[in-house]
Amino acid sequence: MPEQKSGGMIALIAIPGLALGLVFSGVLLGGSESAAACNPDGSGNSISIDPGTVPDTTISGYGHEQLVNATQIIQAGKDLDLGVRDQTIGVMTAMGESGLRVIDHGDAAGPDSRGLFQQRDNGAWGAYGDRMDAYASSTNFFKALMKIEDRESLAPTIAAHRVQINADPYHYEKYWDAAVAVVEGLSGVETGLKPGNGNNVCSGGDTESGEVNPNGWAKPGDGPITAGFGPRDVIQTGSGPTEPFHFGTDFQADGCDGPIWAAQAGTVSQIVQDSGGGWHIEVDHGGGVATRYIHMYANGILVEVGDKVKAGQQIARTGSSGFSTGCHLHFEVQIEGEKVDPIPFLAEVGITY
Repeated sequence: MPEQKSGGMIALIAIPGLALGLVFSGVLLGGSESAAACNPDGSGNSISIDPGTVPDTTISGYGHEQLVNATQIIQAGKDLDLGVRDQTIGVMTAMGESGLRVIDHGDAAGPDSRGLFQQRDNGAWGAYGDRMDAYASSTNFFKALMKIEDRESLAPTIAAHRVQINADPYHYEKYWDAAVAVVEGLSGVETGLKPGNGNNVCSGGDTESGEVNPNGWAKPGDGPITAGFGPRDVIQTGSGPTEPFHFGTDFQADGCDGPIWAAQAGTVSQIVQDSGGGWHIEVDHGGGVATRYIHMYANGILVEVGDKVKAGQQIARTGSSGFSTGCHLHFEVQIEGEKVDPIPFLAEVGITY
């Protein structure tokens, strides 16, 4: 299904004074509350909003009719005991498919597509009346989403894509911030969901220490080396082109959330996000030596700028932010500001792969 027209400008707009009646964790609340965004089931963080309470207002460019449809999506997720992250994924997906409108037409890729989620007339999404009903179509979307294995470890746009099978897996990410704004604005609940679609992956809380050698160095990551330092062909990834020169070494993770360890003791000097959305942690080890760790998600960063870290301390969890085709660690070494091949450098300090 190709891209649909948006419901409006994508901007994060909060409505602090909007205190609607809602059910949150089984308790009637009003005003600003908070939710545990990364609990994948509904226990403790599912939101319910009465469509009849939606005010005649606009949030992120979406008007009253669209906001009422959003509450139908949210309620369908609530009734299936899904958490606020899944509920927000539903709102994001409908924004990307129909602009939060129940539309009675399809497109070139799916002329039989209908409704909020542009569901096809193929028997999988119910009868025409189901596809044109906001609550019923949302329920069918969520039932399909619930079948996606380990969806909490996937970026929201990828989870949505695995249900919708859009031509562009990253089609939905530009609607994420608006979806968060709509859910939070309607409910008065601070969801804990972050701007930037790829950063909203749920990670576990456990950490583990790496093994430090007698020289005071540790492996930055586990897994086989999948790409080394040096020139390479420019290729197109799912989220953008790679660079013609690879300035680091890639360590393939065994899925997402694998440990990333500080290679040596030092101070966290930078935590930045590049233009492609990739997160970087830089550790200054003194003597002109610095190391960089790239592609974790924002909620997989376990340190802050200024932190003193030890060799082998887990500083992050592997992710796939930015120009990346899967969860892994891109590791760089800089000497006096110049990037060098990490593998020979590590070998000199006693770390071999």
